Amino acid sequence: MTNAYYWLTVAVIAAVTIAIRFLPFLIFKNGRSTPKLVEKLGQLLPYSVMGMLVVYCLKEVRFTNLPGFLPELIAAAVVCGSYIWKRNTLISIISGTLCYMVLVQFIF
Repeated sequence: MTNAYYWLTVAVIAAVTIAIRFLPFLIFKNGRSTPKLVEKLGQLLPYSVMGMLVVYCLKEVRFTNLPGFLPELIAAAVVCGSYIWKRNTLISIISGTLCYMVLVQFIF
């Protein structure tokens, strides 16, 4: 593949990204109200995405032996607990990831 192909790929990706970013402003300009469906999706999609991420992260967990699922279970509990405690998604993700890495690397 040539350098022109790579540059063309980057240009197409950039154009699509810019179009996706500016399209809502073009559609809903001049004070038009947002449709109810879009508002409902804005409320529901974050929870749906988080649910899909949980399923994706835990899809290969084997419940046949204790070291196979205990680190994931503890890390998931840390994520849930830290979110309930601080109500901050970033802190929850970082604390769960750190907990899982420590458990896998040093304990299990």
